[in-house]
Amino acid sequence: MTNPAYRRAQLEALVEAQGGCRATPPLLLKADPYFDLAGEEFGRRLLLTTDVTGAEYCLRPDFTLPIVADYIAQGAGQPAAFSYLGPIFRQRATGPAEFDQAGIELLAQPDGDVALDQVLTFARAALSLYGIQPQVRLGGVGLFESLLVQADMPDAWRSRIRHRFGHTEAMDRLLTRLGQPPTSGQSEPKGRDDLIEDVTARMVSDGLSLSDGRSPAEIVDRYLEQQALDAAAVPAATLGLLRDYLAISGDALSALREIEALAARHRLMLGAPIRAIRRHLDGLGEARVTFDASFSPRLDYYTGIVFEMRGQGDTVLASGGQYDRLLERLGATAPIAASGCALWVDRLEAEWPK
Repeated sequence: MTNPAYRRAQLEALVEAQGGCRATPPLLLKADPYFDLAGEEFGRRLLLTTDVTGAEYCLRPDFTLPIVADYIAQGAGQPAAFSYLGPIFRQRATGPAEFDQAGIELLAQPDGDVALDQVLTFARAALSLYGIQPQVRLGGVGLFESLLVQADMPDAWRSRIRHRFGHTEAMDRLLTRLGQPPTSGQSEPKGRDDLIEDVTARMVSDGLSLSDGRSPAEIVDRYLEQQALDAAAVPAATLGLLRDYLAISGDALSALREIEALAARHRLMLGAPIRAIRRHLDGLGEARVTFDASFSPRLDYYTGIVFEMRGQGDTVLASGGQYDRLLERLGATAPIAASGCALWVDRLEAEWPK
């Protein structure tokens, strides 16, 4: 039986074979970008420290963000390919906080479809080194966003629904709330100035500062914004469409046919993102491929197609996809195509037959 050192050497060779630049970001990184882009849930898993000025840093929790940030700092725009294999640091419920990840990031490639195929091929090749025939779960962020653009609803709700995509429970709570009839107040609604006076008086009586934190005017404006949003009703038919769409899951070809039928009933133009998904199915070979309409990483910078590859224990061994929006979030001044994936090396090694 092949020993672990030889398998690791094979993985190292596969990473090197991807070409481009072997990336080695610093172990100590500024923490703010992770809080800004990945949110508090991810932030709770960071290993944090502060310098003498009070600035917050973290041990490297992933490779993608520092690779992309450095690419932009060096002058984004030219095609670039990066590969990596090394330690990352995250707090976990079980297992050590330091473990290895491997992966590739393909930026500004001339053909985004070809780049994603290379990412998928790399992930499958890595799993095959460990004798794993994966179960592949695909999701369509671009497909859902295309549906949202065309669905009948007030514009104010589109971004809020998109923000919950991939958060199954949060999405269900929001759709349930939107399906409830609005509550009508018994008294005449107050104007902004009257509300500010009321909030000011209540803050003073409770001993709260009027200058620390949000001001009474900011509190009232946020309240009025929420009231206006609650009054903007989403049609029941649209809520039904969203629930029907998000419930679709199963064999990839069957699921896509269901989505095509749903789109036809609601007169939606979803042909382009569906064709984009179909184009990548052939490249996945004999792997069992499912499509889950509700699946998305819980990060809003992903675009297009996303995926997970799982082993026999249903453990995620590789994940990634298209994340064009990350580069603009980090300061790129023009849209730049990006695809990549990460491999959980410790999980791959655990899956290898003993």
